[in-house]
Amino acid sequence: MYKNLIMQLEKLRKHNRQGSIKTKERYYQAMQRFCKYLSKVWRLQKLSNISPKHIEGYTEFLKKRNIAASTIKTDLAAIRFFHDKMSEPRHFLPNNTELNLSRRQFIGYDRLWSEVDISEMCRFAEESGHKDYIHAMELALYAGLRIHECCRLDTATAENAFKCGLLTVKGKNGKIRTIPIDDDVKTVLRKLLNNTSRGDKLLVPKDMPTHKYIKQIQQFISKNRNRLPPRNYEFQEPLTFHGLRHTFAYRKHKELVDSGMKPRVARLLLSKLLGHERGDVTEIYLTGFKAGGEQDEAT
Repeated sequence: MYKNLIMQLEKLRKHNRQGSIKTKERYYQAMQRFCKYLSKVWRLQKLSNISPKHIEGYTEFLKKRNIAASTIKTDLAAIRFFHDKMSEPRHFLPNNTELNLSRRQFIGYDRLWSEVDISEMCRFAEESGHKDYIHAMELALYAGLRIHECCRLDTATAENAFKCGLLTVKGKNGKIRTIPIDDDVKTVLRKLLNNTSRGDKLLVPKDMPTHKYIKQIQQFISKNRNRLPPRNYEFQEPLTFHGLRHTFAYRKHKELVDSGMKPRVARLLLSKLLGHERGDVTEIYLTGFKAGGEQDEAT
């Protein structure tokens, strides 16, 4: 039954032209897991027969396995995506509200980079002949950029940032945001401009696909993080490039609060700088702030 469902899924996959390569693969893997559940629990033979009871059962199944709400939502989005591709589905599927899915839960894991982590990783990068990795990490640390946002920057974007004092980036889901640049960001951009031909991307070589360059940076960090001093905080996760964005958020929030801004207002401002629409999502990035013993206020 599982193989039969996968064959049906493959037909839908072959005719799909929507989404990035990464999104297509993520959705396909999610749908594979759902097919396994359908065949084992419900003995379902046709994907077109997926009904609300199957979605509700699968949602409860994932909840019992303590899967994060955000991950469940992505899996359900994948199911709905392929369901929409079916020519004659028999049922409408329930939305997240009807499934009573709560907002993302904030787990207390610290992803922050210490000063030693930063300086040592930069030293490793320089020793390996990759000053570009250093600049990418600095953009995440000083401006809170995601790795793909760093890799999208080109000379025109950098030159415009110097003119208006704002760096314009295209973030997650294509959302555009502007970030005020300080002296640290200006220094990084100036170094990159001095070593990049006009019209080219600041970090990604001309002859290299962006996703391959991103993978190289991630593999570099993964390979070298074990060379760093041991981490002694109980809930500290292994260092990742994204952890630099967490470090930016921690530092910026502390700077704003120390300057007299109320924590709630600081979180809202930080949310905009990070490219989020909800202030509560920013809580994920401030785990290290609270773990460090800082007191939060309601207003």
